[in-house]
Amino acid sequence: MTILVTILVTPTNLRAQRRTIDNQRSTIVIRVYKSGIFSVFAHNHEVRASIARGEVDDSVKPSVEFWVDADSLRVLDRDLSAKDRAEVQRTMEGPEVLDIGQFPEIHFRSTAVEKESANRWTVRGDLNLHGQSGPVVVHASETDGRYVGSAILNQRDFGITPITIAGGTVRVKDLVKIEFDVATMPYEAAEKSLGAPPGCGSDSAQ
Repeated sequence: MTILVTILVTPTNLRAQRRTIDNQRSTIVIRVYKSGIFSVFAHNHEVRASIARGEVDDSVKPSVEFWVDADSLRVLDRDLSAKDRAEVQRTMEGPEVLDIGQFPEIHFRSTAVEKESANRWTVRGDLNLHGQSGPVVVHASETDGRYVGSAILNQRDFGITPITIAGGTVRVKDLVKIEFDVATMPYEAAEKSLGAPPGCGSDSAQ
């Protein structure tokens, strides 16, 4: 499954203000929290993946876009045994949660960017997850071309029913937190390393 966030681009002659996302240094983390009467016996979950590709535009009309492949999402949960961690991974990938076979991509495209201060923004956009699209709000900051931010969403808004076990006494919360750490580089550097223009941007995200 791929997570995609798009910062929409202004005219092509502003390309110098568009930067490709460095997929070697950019990650997304999904945090899922436990709930229920016996939640003390359950675990919070941390899921991480590299961002596959994307683009940032910080021109007069800023925007952002990126993808994460669902099959690259990995459950980290260091307090679980390897066996239990593998079971959580299978559940996450399966039809009860992300169903990555049917929905191989998650995509977010910004629709509005509001500047809070010199290097802080509120980014509003549409997230496509589990085959359903819904609005999300991302709070982000930037330092030396690196963007960090987070968003809160509810699984049910995207057609996912939070997992429950033991008759509902142990379950995960509907609310999850998504954290982004995005490093960028100029298009010229990306094209030099790839030997061709990267296949992302508002024209290619169709």
